[in-house]
Amino acid sequence: MIVLAVLWVAKKGQEEKAAELFRQLTKASLKEAGCETYIVHRHKDDPERFFIYERYRDEAALEEHRNTKHFQQIARGELLDVAERLEGALYTPLE
Repeated sequence: MIVLAVLWVAKKGQEEKAAELFRQLTKASLKEAGCETYIVHRHKDDPERFFIYERYRDEAALEEHRNTKHFQQIARGELLDVAERLEGALYTPLE
């Protein structure tokens, strides 16, 4: 299993558009065979900030995710018009 934790911040006035794009990305990503969890969180006190928790079967499944049409269209396309990716980090579980 591999986990990806990502932080995004929406541009001023684009918070709801970013939220809608994250909803679309979540719905499509959860249909992927290797995607076990995909949850977008919105900061409690700062509605411009988003945290995504993604869990994949393995690194190959994460790579498949990155190559999907929905990821390319939304995360590498439309989202960049309304938000900025601040950070992304990969994690593996302790054994």
